[in-house]
Amino acid sequence: MQTRPWARLGTGACAPPSGHVHEAAEDLCEAVLSSLRRRDQREKGLQYVQGLLATPGRKSIRNIAQQIGGSATDQSLHHFIAGSTWDWRPIRIALSRYLEQSCPLTAWVIQPMTIPKGGEHSVGVGRQYDPQRRQMFRGQQAFGIWFTSAHVVTPVGWRLHLPDEEASDGSGETYEECAVTGILEAVRQVGLPPRPVLLDIPSIGTRSTMNRFADAKLPVLARISPDTRLLVTDPALPGHGAGALAASEVLQKVRALRTPAVWADPAHPGRRRATLVAAVRVMMPDPAPTRRRHLTLLGEWTDPHQPPSQLWVTDLSQPAPPNPVALLRLTKQMGRVSATSANSVQEVGLRDFAGRSLSGWHRHVTMASVAHAARCLSESGVSAGAALA
Repeated sequence: MQTRPWARLGTGACAPPSGHVHEAAEDLCEAVLSSLRRRDQREKGLQYVQGLLATPGRKSIRNIAQQIGGSATDQSLHHFIAGSTWDWRPIRIALSRYLEQSCPLTAWVIQPMTIPKGGEHSVGVGRQYDPQRRQMFRGQQAFGIWFTSAHVVTPVGWRLHLPDEEASDGSGETYEECAVTGILEAVRQVGLPPRPVLLDIPSIGTRSTMNRFADAKLPVLARISPDTRLLVTDPALPGHGAGALAASEVLQKVRALRTPAVWADPAHPGRRRATLVAAVRVMMPDPAPTRRRHLTLLGEWTDPHQPPSQLWVTDLSQPAPPNPVALLRLTKQMGRVSATSANSVQEVGLRDFAGRSLSGWHRHVTMASVAHAARCLSESGVSAGAALA
């Protein structure tokens, strides 16, 4: 793990990663690749991560190999990613725990990532619906599990939404089921104390989703659509006793309860913004009364004269009265992930794997997540070796 891959670069190779990124990558790989039993595998892992950081343009295995050793390296790296048998899950777990020691977790965020692709030569490619852009596209649909803290925003886990014919059990998963299963499995495997899970996916805050998180005893804050039906539980508020109402209607009835909230704009560091927010105690209608749990409906208004622009439901702040400003500020972790992913996902090649191997896809995005974390640690000023201390 001590030999820097660019020390063996041939003539014409690009320069090593700038600044302290390569040092952060070395420290990080030494800590999180320990599950790879053989020394040569750990060296290949470090090579791959450094290649992802150093290679310009598309981060294909061939392009990475050209930067760190040429055609002979191409075959060995291809085997390391697509043909080997090492398990990527312990590396993801180690990455999350390393980051927790460096800069403690604030919240988990799960966010979709569309990967436009043509042809039939990549796992999971098909005609799919992108709910973020509300349009069909051809390619892959993945879900990233992001670690967010005061100084770190980086993916630590992934799940690929497979077409029915590619699912291992033949049944496939819905879009919502894939996202929820991905985050629940990732958080359970890491084994950290429960922290809020933010679901940054339009209209994912359904009854089945909220019930799955309740069964897992994980606090959750999820987006909902304006027409989600809810029951107002506070007798003092308008709408109580009126049956199930659309979430937007519930919030419009409590406009007088709105309060100003000031928060840091994730898209413009250093800038602060102010919007209006209100919170209402609600329940989701359920045929089984025992499954009706108290939730908080949260609404945000960017224009006080228009309907709320964002709506969420959460089981946080239970049983204490909800603090709408604190909840709204927590939702801005989603914005931090969006701003980060827009600028850095392509820089480490998270969309660049091509191949029919699902395990190969997982190994590639795991190494790319390590590279992303190294870049994030080096840019944030957090000591990459803090976890080892």
